[in-house]
Amino acid sequence: MKFTLGEKQGMTQFFAEDGRVHPATMIASGPVTVVGLMTEDKQGYNAVQVGFGSQKENRIKKAQRGQFGQYGNFRYVTEFRIADPSQFELGQVIDLAGLFEAGEKVQVSGVSKGKGFQGVVKRHGFAGGRRTHGQKHSEREPGSIGSTGPQRVFKGTKMAGRMGSDRVTVKGLKVLMVEGNTLLVKGAVPGRRGTLLEIVAK
Repeated sequence: MKFTLGEKQGMTQFFAEDGRVHPATMIASGPVTVVGLMTEDKQGYNAVQVGFGSQKENRIKKAQRGQFGQYGNFRYVTEFRIADPSQFELGQVIDLAGLFEAGEKVQVSGVSKGKGFQGVVKRHGFAGGRRTHGQKHSEREPGSIGSTGPQRVFKGTKMAGRMGSDRVTVKGLKVLMVEGNTLLVKGAVPGRRGTLLEIVAK
């Protein structure tokens, strides 16, 4: 299992050798450093904990300062579930070079953009009320929400509410190019510029 962390830089165009233009997302990725190994015997599950990015030392918790030790002051710490953590060592640096290749499929996870409190038209794609039979103030209203028999509103009914800021995973993204610490993947990934992304090849 190959994995790394990165920050979304923005979208651009990629011109393939056959002349086709692909929408692409630039990700500033790696290197990541192994700062913890979780095993079935001690923690109850197998995982590897990696640190990414840099941070001022006074912004890091004292417990994490002791854990990171001489490896560095990391801004992000994330765990990846793997079958065999023994293949990694504490302090090991996982670089982007040689990790992914062009044409490989990856899945990217991140937190989507927060859009605040939104109505049903934007949040769920409702059509709104028709402008017939005397309706003139119900263009973006949800309409009837009740039920005649039970005489109550069912749980899970689509209504207005907070939208965005959800963890989203996009699978099957094609790697278009790997150059230095920049990863170019086809299509869009969740989040704004600067969003932390988890890139996994399975």
